[in-house]
Amino acid sequence: MSRVRDRTEDFKESVRVAALSHGYTESQLAALMSSFIIRKPSPKSPFTNAAIKTLESIRELEKFIVKHRRDYVDMHRTTEQERDNIEHEVGIFVKACKEQIDILKNRILEDERNRRANTWLGTRDETSRLDLIAHQHGVVLILSERLHSVTAQFDRLRSLRFQEAINRVMPRKKIKKKPEIKPTEPSKSNLVLKSDVSKVEDREVSTAPLRVQEQLLDDETRALQMELTNLLDTVQETETKMIEMSALNHLMSTHVLQQAQQIQYLYDQVA
Repeated sequence: MSRVRDRTEDFKESVRVAALSHGYTESQLAALMSSFIIRKPSPKSPFTNAAIKTLESIRELEKFIVKHRRDYVDMHRTTEQERDNIEHEVGIFVKACKEQIDILKNRILEDERNRRANTWLGTRDETSRLDLIAHQHGVVLILSERLHSVTAQFDRLRSLRFQEAINRVMPRKKIKKKPEIKPTEPSKSNLVLKSDVSKVEDREVSTAPLRVQEQLLDDETRALQMELTNLLDTVQETETKMIEMSALNHLMSTHVLQQAQQIQYLYDQVA
């Protein structure tokens, strides 16, 4: 039975002798010998570079959300226009990240098509190629889940803003007390002369139509106020429902988009 011998040191010595014969300096020789101990990292593929760039973009998006979180939620720190600008910037970030992820997906699909067109028999290289494609699919899935977790954070902030807007426009009904009409006390004029009593009665008879007209005007004014109050409550209730529908529509569209991405990924895996 033959014994195995480690010839690594012999190989290093041969390399050192060859380097000296080619005129290597001491610094060049030291760099050459150190390369046997610390190997240089292999160059990264274009897919890996694109994936790292996408991850950096997602991290930048997360930093932006954390930085402007208080400004977006607290209505006393910023105006509505500034909050809209923050939401617009986040939308641009998310769109760019999704486009980068889609580019990675398309690159994987293109590699798979090229592999199927150029491959006839299953070989060892083919197996390693399949492992690489599976690894790339996993990278894309991790990036998609990371982007989803970041956008979910901003969706929670957006829901707080919508809830705040709903609470701000909620109808505040104030119960208005009707003015109490005190009955007129009967005048006591036991000491009044008969002539004076007749004059007072004539004056009350002359002012009676005016009192009736004022009472009718008061009734019409009160009825108009009640009608306007009911209309205001109806308008505020409609505005609240519209804001709720807008918030639900946005959340629904976000979930539908995420489900579509998952379905597309599963379809690509099956295909």
